[in-house]
Amino acid sequence: MALYTTVTDAITHYTGLSPAAFFTISALMVVAYKVVSGMFVAADDYMAVKREQQYAQREPVQVGSITEEELKPYNGSDPSKPLLMAIKGKIYDVSRSRMFYGPGGPYALFAGRDASRALALMSFESSDLTGNIEGLSASELEVLEDWEAKFEEKYVKVGQLVSEKASTGPDEDQTKAD
Repeated sequence: MALYTTVTDAITHYTGLSPAAFFTISALMVVAYKVVSGMFVAADDYMAVKREQQYAQREPVQVGSITEEELKPYNGSDPSKPLLMAIKGKIYDVSRSRMFYGPGGPYALFAGRDASRALALMSFESSDLTGNIEGLSASELEVLEDWEAKFEEKYVKVGQLVSEKASTGPDEDQTKAD
């Protein structure tokens, strides 16, 4: 009983609160902490996030000139591949932001493609997920320029989109015709 009295007197003396108010506030703070921290990373997802961060620390791989079709596999569905996306034909490695551009992220639909039009229009419509910027207004092109500047500053450029791969010889043309 002496311990209980000592603790309640110490709580009142140091905090100015009654023991009931002190424990109520403490319990509310714990609940608030759990709720807020749960918004960001669930406890069982911690290891998955840690693995993703380790992946993001890898050196960017230069892909060179590739077509839009060749860019598609870099959408995050294969964790062994870098996460790539393009703006105005320039391909950037966005692996370090896998939480945003990877599967389940808010911008996951931009990965593995040229998202110029969607970024300019600030749109998540599938019809806008293209590199075609024809018909955009001056203000929309300015928004796209801002996005491009942010990407150039934050991410490594690893390649360039090309409309079609150039054939390397007559044998390749013949196999395409078959």
